[in-house]
Amino acid sequence: MERITAIAYGMVQGVGYRYYVSDCARGSGVAGYVKNLPDGSVMIVAEGSYEALDAFIGLLRAPGDTMIRVRDLVVTPGDATGEFRGFGVRW
Repeated sequence: MERITAIAYGMVQGVGYRYYVSDCARGSGVAGYVKNLPDGSVMIVAEGSYEALDAFIGLLRAPGDTMIRVRDLVVTPGDATGEFRGFGVRW
């Protein structure tokens, strides 16, 4: 199992990005959470197999979405903890 922490910058708050990410996570089979940050960016923490995370990361730029505009996506790998049982939105 692998873990990533990603920060998405751009027009990612107030446009449904957290819910989009949640749907993508469930479809990719990864666990973790997504959360708005005070600076206007969005943090995503996810764990899963390398293949599942690779597919998930490919969706995080929201290709084809008319409202979401991910200008930059910084992905940092880490050690999985196994602490998540699903994927959710945090406040």
